[in-house]
Amino acid sequence: MRKFARIVVPAVVSMTLAGAPALHSAYAAGSDEPSAPSSGSTSTKSKKKKSSSIDDPKFLAAYRTAHAMIYDGHDYGGAIEQLKALGRDDVADVANLIGYSYRKLGDYKLSQAWYERALKADPTHVRTWQYYGLWQLEQGNREQAQYHLSRIAALSGTDTEEYRSLAAALEKPTATGLVY
Repeated sequence: MRKFARIVVPAVVSMTLAGAPALHSAYAAGSDEPSAPSSGSTSTKSKKKKSSSIDDPKFLAAYRTAHAMIYDGHDYGGAIEQLKALGRDDVADVANLIGYSYRKLGDYKLSQAWYERALKADPTHVRTWQYYGLWQLEQGNREQAQYHLSRIAALSGTDTEEYRSLAAALEKPTATGLVY
């Protein structure tokens, strides 16, 4: 009976959570699939290299592991190590998750550097604009967060999770002490 409970209970909880909105998704909803680099960010030769590594099963498995470490396990330090070990911090999704992890650890200076690295790799990376906008709010920079929101609107419209998340955070009163 105990063996049955160890198998069934986690499965039921998992199915229940899968059908319910994630508790942390109001402000953070990163995908466990890295996106391909934007068309304007690099030369054709390096784009092929980036695309092939993103499609590599080993890369994807390691990226997904790091993603789960962040969003499921809240192991930000471990995820940073995992993501850096990929050797692909020139991929916006990788740099963005490293920035997010540093932000969750409270290292805002390193977080900012990684968000900027992600945007350098892909200036159209909507999730980085969202997370960096949340970073701006945590720093008390509401005007900059509003700018990030306008970038998201220009890039993907106002009916995206990234836009709604940052817009909801901007609706909160200043100095609420919320960390996103």
